[in-house]
Amino acid sequence: QVHLVESGGGLVQAGGSLRLSCAASGRTLSSYAMGWFRQAPGKEREFVAAITWSVGSPYYADYADSVKGRFTISRDNAKNTVYLRMNSLKPEDTAVYFCAARGGKYTIGVVTSAYDYWGQGTQVTVSS
Repeated sequence: QVHLVESGGGLVQAGGSLRLSCAASGRTLSSYAMGWFRQAPGKEREFVAAITWSVGSPYYADYADSVKGRFTISRDNAKNTVYLRMNSLKPEDTAVYFCAARGGKYTIGVVTSAYDYWGQGTQVTVSS
């Protein structure tokens, strides 16, 4: 069992930046691949970014087309934390952002059903 807590959300103007953090407790995140999803009002939860875990080689990451080149996912296993750096934010990025952990740590998951554990979410609001 792993408990995930997101932080770092807030209100930012279009073009601004935020860094979200996802801190884990209960088990080390080195056992999991990690993902970020978001959910806007009235919409389904959608994939944003994901990152695998690996030993001795770079992590593999993947991104939704809508955030490629603007968002960067990273992880610090020593701190048991995953990050999502968001640059050049747009009003359409407004959503609740969730981090998630999946036991298939060497593979990317892009659907919600691929993940085993979820955080409570953090609100990101981008004003125009």
